[in-house]
Amino acid sequence: MTSILDQYEQASQLSQRTKPPAEPMISSGYINMQLEDDVPMFSKQKMKIYPSDLITHAAVSNDYLVLAMANSRLFRFDLKDPVREEEIHYSKYVQPNSKLTNIFLDPLGNHLLMSFVPPPNMKDKSPELVYLHSKSKKPKSVTKSQNFEVTGVGWNYENKSSSTTGPILLGTSHGLLFETELMEDSDTMFTANQQYWRTIFDIGKGCETPIIGIQFHRISNTNTYFIFVATPTRLHPFIGPAVMTDDRPSLKSVFYPYIQRPETGFQEIPSTLKYSKLQFFFDKNDTPKTFGWLTEPGIFYGQLDPASQQNSNSLGITGALIHYPPGPDGKDCTPLSFVLTEFHLLLMYSNRVKVISLLNQEIVHEDVYSEAHGDLKCIIRDSEKRIIWTFTNKTVFRYKIVREERNLWRIYSDQEKFDLAKEYCQNNPAFIDIINVKHAELLFSKGQYEKSAEIFAETQRSFETICLKFLESDQICALKIYLSKRLETLNDDDNTLIPMIVIWMTELYLSQLGHLRRTGKEDSIKYHEIQSDFETFLLQPKFTKCMQHLKSVIYDLMSSHGDKQNLLKLTYLNEDYENVVSQNIHRKSYLEALNTLQNLKKPALFYQFAPVLMVEAPKNTVNTLIAQGNILDPAKLLPAFLSCQSDKDHVTEIIRYLEYMLQHFNVQNKAIHNYLLTLYVEHDKASLMRYLARQGQDVTLVNYDVHYALRLCREKNISVACVSLSALLGLWESAVELALQEDLALAKSVANQPDTDETKRQLWLYIAENVITKNQDLKEAMSFLEECPLIKIEDILPFFSDVVTIDHFREPICQSLQNYNNQIEEEKAEMEEATKSAEYVRAEIQSFRNRSVRVAVGAACSLCEITLLLRPFYLFPCGHKFHSDCLMSETMPILAPTRRNRLADLQKQLTLLSGIELNTLTSSGLPLRELLKNQMDDIIASECIFCGEYMISCIDKPFISDEDWDTVVKEWE
Repeated sequence: MTSILDQYEQASQLSQRTKPPAEPMISSGYINMQLEDDVPMFSKQKMKIYPSDLITHAAVSNDYLVLAMANSRLFRFDLKDPVREEEIHYSKYVQPNSKLTNIFLDPLGNHLLMSFVPPPNMKDKSPELVYLHSKSKKPKSVTKSQNFEVTGVGWNYENKSSSTTGPILLGTSHGLLFETELMEDSDTMFTANQQYWRTIFDIGKGCETPIIGIQFHRISNTNTYFIFVATPTRLHPFIGPAVMTDDRPSLKSVFYPYIQRPETGFQEIPSTLKYSKLQFFFDKNDTPKTFGWLTEPGIFYGQLDPASQQNSNSLGITGALIHYPPGPDGKDCTPLSFVLTEFHLLLMYSNRVKVISLLNQEIVHEDVYSEAHGDLKCIIRDSEKRIIWTFTNKTVFRYKIVREERNLWRIYSDQEKFDLAKEYCQNNPAFIDIINVKHAELLFSKGQYEKSAEIFAETQRSFETICLKFLESDQICALKIYLSKRLETLNDDDNTLIPMIVIWMTELYLSQLGHLRRTGKEDSIKYHEIQSDFETFLLQPKFTKCMQHLKSVIYDLMSSHGDKQNLLKLTYLNEDYENVVSQNIHRKSYLEALNTLQNLKKPALFYQFAPVLMVEAPKNTVNTLIAQGNILDPAKLLPAFLSCQSDKDHVTEIIRYLEYMLQHFNVQNKAIHNYLLTLYVEHDKASLMRYLARQGQDVTLVNYDVHYALRLCREKNISVACVSLSALLGLWESAVELALQEDLALAKSVANQPDTDETKRQLWLYIAENVITKNQDLKEAMSFLEECPLIKIEDILPFFSDVVTIDHFREPICQSLQNYNNQIEEEKAEMEEATKSAEYVRAEIQSFRNRSVRVAVGAACSLCEITLLLRPFYLFPCGHKFHSDCLMSETMPILAPTRRNRLADLQKQLTLLSGIELNTLTSSGLPLRELLKNQMDDIIASECIFCGEYMISCIDKPFISDEDWDTVVKEWE
């Protein structure tokens, strides 16, 4: 349970927290955004560590705590193992009555150095330096340090060994610098194991100048070291290469250049204090980042970047003096000690700790310590664990730091460092908004209106207020920038502000462009810049989306400004081409409308405006349609053509377009062909015949409706076309009849077109009848016989009148009789040849009946290889022999299903019928048994299975089936 004293101290600590000034939320629309964090930035915690006596000195490193007490004992405490506590009585290891002046603990907490001085009344005694390892309880004297009081130690931060300190620097009260290395050695009882001991530099140049702080570090990836040595009034920087021996640096070489010449580059601050302190702050990579040096006027604070000066002979120090805050009496009070964090200084006084911001030197926190805890002795920052400790006479405290960078955004914002402010605002939208408002207001006050507008657009400040600021200052360009940026940040569902900004910006652009045109500056650079920005604005997605609802408003706005050029561009950008073409047609600018359509290549617009354009400008319209090629569908243009086909000029252009499409793109649409054919029938009969000829005489391949074409041609009395169309439909008699009315040659050509000879003969007879009956011309009749071999003289004789005598037909009749005689002779020869073939076949059959084959007694079946004569068998002319049952079992699987079923029926009849039934004679004169066996033989023994078609069809089949594969493989194995 917390004591009353501790509760009082916590309440006091909370009440003394310095709160940053509140920012007026004039800019944002953020609601209930808390700008202050309730968790304290610095809060101390009392540790449950109870030393046996008052604390005189303390050291902390790597969670390892060492306290020196007034009873000449050391209290050691490992925070990683809180159960283990140690107390060591060190007075018996040093000279009697020696006074402990300081203790030094290395960064890893393994090596402890204790500095002692004799009492003032014992001048024959010398100062001592004692070494104690963390695993040992027996301090050991560093013998070579006698006669020198060690007041500062520069630990080796690269050393990671627990048994050795590595090369370190020791500073004395006389200003001497020593380099040494100490090691844990259990063999020596009373003295520390020193690898070496060398004097490397004298800061005071012979004067007794105490060294109160030493820090040295190596510049990454080099052998160059920089060393800071602090005295009460001076801060000395050194830089130079170290001699490496067995990967261990010898720091003495760093000081060689400074021995032969006067030292320069040090920082001197007058001070009457007899104490001081040097502190470094390390970043997350354990690289020194900043430093602080305690002096009487204040803390000298600066940034560290030795790498930029590693090639220089001296290391320059840059920094500034941070003055101490006034004490309770209003006067500056020098602290006893301090520690350095990334952004703050913690100043320790006898009864309080004040936290000062490094950026604005304001107090951000103050802790007052109760008298019950005693006076503050020291404040220490554990560089390894990054924890701050404070020690009073009686108590140990630990500080917890929570987001010490929380207020940096406000400080940087006040200092007009807005980019840094945003880095430290933790992406808090309310903080970012405050920063942006300050930045924008500052730029506005400096006259940088356009940059101010860009930043104002990122804030939540009132839209109307910002617009009025720019309007009152007559900054139209900046206003446009603000509106554009604000438009980009708006959500797409903001249906109020987005349309308003779009209309406003359009008005601003049009006004600027119109003003420049009126003043004759249309070719100026400014005009082109504004025009380019306007075109970019028109391409924005939000503008395009708004155009779906604001189309008429924007068009009216552009029309009111007389800006036809941008109106046309806008219609192109929004693909509102219908409006452009409609306007051109309304102004009777048909060529412009056609040019627009030709450039757009939008088929839908052609179909929409073609009726009007064909009526007003047929030739130019057809030229444009032809230029589109196969992009357009001619069938969809038919309504436009139908509306203007009464005029001859229009029809000519329509025919030109349709012929072009048929010739170059092989259009097969029946509607197009029927329409073109209709135009030919009505206006161009010569082209009609050429068209029908190109389409051919195959009714399945023509692209027009033949019946429709025939009906149309009959209505217009185009006989020649009717002849061609009737022939195409197979109406041969009608075609020949029409052809005879026009031209005999045409009729003859039609008669030759049918595929069958009989139809040709009938047509020719019809032609002959019509011609001979009318003319009774013997020569013409004879020409029919020559032109068509299918007609004989006897076919045309009935067409002559009775007056004509047979003498006129003597030659044709004789010729016909001669032809008949030749045919009779040919038939006789064929009959004689057939008779001879029949006799030859009968002779062959008779020879086969007397043919015999000898079978040896030991002959075997070609399938089962068993003696052939043991069972009924088949013998083939090729020499193969098979048992009847073997051949049947081999043939059965390869038979077709019908023949297999037939064979099964025959076998069934032989099995089921009785002997009397089987011996019954059939109509063929053979017993039923023999007839059935002959039928079975026809199925089974129709061919040799080794030499017939079956063997050829099986050539691609494997020798071993899939079912037998596993068995065969096992046999082979």
